[in-house]
Amino acid sequence: MTENLPRTDRPLRVLAAMSGGVDSAVAAARAVEAGHDVTGVHLALSANPQSFRTGARGCCTIEDSRDARRAADVIGIPFYCWDLAERFREDVVEDFISEYEAGRTPNPCLRCNEKIKFAALLDKALALGFDAVCTGHYATVVVNDDGSRELHRASDMAKDQSYVLGVLDEKQLAHALFPLGDTITTKEEIRAEAERRGLAVAKKPDSHDICFIADGDTQGFLARRLGKAEGDIVDEAGAKVGTHDGAYGFTIGQRKGLRIGHPAPDGKPRYVLDISPVNNTVTVGPAEALDVSALTAIRPRWCGSTPAAPGTYTAQLRAHGGETEVFAEVVDGELRVRFTEPVRGVAPGQAIVLYDGTRVVGSATIATTTRATAASV
Repeated sequence: MTENLPRTDRPLRVLAAMSGGVDSAVAAARAVEAGHDVTGVHLALSANPQSFRTGARGCCTIEDSRDARRAADVIGIPFYCWDLAERFREDVVEDFISEYEAGRTPNPCLRCNEKIKFAALLDKALALGFDAVCTGHYATVVVNDDGSRELHRASDMAKDQSYVLGVLDEKQLAHALFPLGDTITTKEEIRAEAERRGLAVAKKPDSHDICFIADGDTQGFLARRLGKAEGDIVDEAGAKVGTHDGAYGFTIGQRKGLRIGHPAPDGKPRYVLDISPVNNTVTVGPAEALDVSALTAIRPRWCGSTPAAPGTYTAQLRAHGGETEVFAEVVDGELRVRFTEPVRGVAPGQAIVLYDGTRVVGSATIATTTRATAASV
């Protein structure tokens, strides 16, 4: 394991965030094996923790807290359960709802890392005298000769999670430990390691989708919170081609579930091109109309110093997406990005994360996009 924390004359006090899954359990065990003084903590984030997960969906349930406690007992570390449900509701769930209501597509995992795991949890950990927070994320922190820290992709690109950690600044990285980041292994090998360590979560399925929407029905969740709001689905010329029950239920690039009764004149599929909460209208059109040549992103957060000059980087636009080459610069506190080749289906509200090789430069929230064939949306 790469130890990104400075060595001292005393054991480092590490707070291991244990979700009840296999990754965080193995991460905590490795932190102990590396000689750290580790305490496990499970974050109770669900407003209804009595509920159980649905298959491999959801988390933060009574079942998960019990799994985390059993893992801590096997590892031999103290364990606590901290109630951060109200903070999670305000900073993650309500933010998620308001972003969709505004016609944007948020990423709640980034918001959770920014506001909960490396803000609320880290602040509390430091106040209690801990040196770092340990998680089961697949990413790597590198310490430079001058003591500064950089966030890099995991050694295994197939499991890399640096995209959802791109919101961390250098101060937060100074107190972050990712024991799985430099491991080039398959998930099956991580599970095998958990089994060798006697951890019952070795065979537990990974959680998927949005943790606070256990059934995976995002549109249904939003409808219950925002109510039914009928509106029009129109084509690029403004002609009505269908209706919907709420513009918040759509995302840029969506193809399925449009409920358009007749095909386009050319017979090709239509996709969501724009979402306008002002007039509750969803605009659809051909796939090529989704091509984006540039974007502006707001609220940049840098994993180190702000880039001093414009430059060429690679960018990732989705948690499981690939990289694309961009030219980026900071103008009046905003990130301006031009794509070397147009990319498809970029939605306001999503995060763009810049990379210099494997190093994470920073992250920002997409505000506007410029289509390759049309005006800004």
